[in-house]
Amino acid sequence: MTALTLTVVNTHVYSVHTVDGAHVGNLKRIGALWKFKAVGYDASGDMEPGGGPLTHLHNTVLSAPDVRELNARLGGSAA
Repeated sequence: MTALTLTVVNTHVYSVHTVDGAHVGNLKRIGALWKFKAVGYDASGDMEPGGGPLTHLHNTVLSAPDVRELNARLGGSAA
């Protein structure tokens, strides 16, 4: 697995990308929890919530929007 990166969208959402820039999900604050929400894209480029290469990790809970924890929990290497 390629290392993952975080990009701030707003105070409650971060987009999650592979190092080559592919969008694979979002980290969303839901109440007091941070949850990974996987995304994929179909052949026409439409987003598929819960899909993509990390679909099996959809709804993984993290303690904070921390890139080291993100990579440790989702299987990437530390950035």
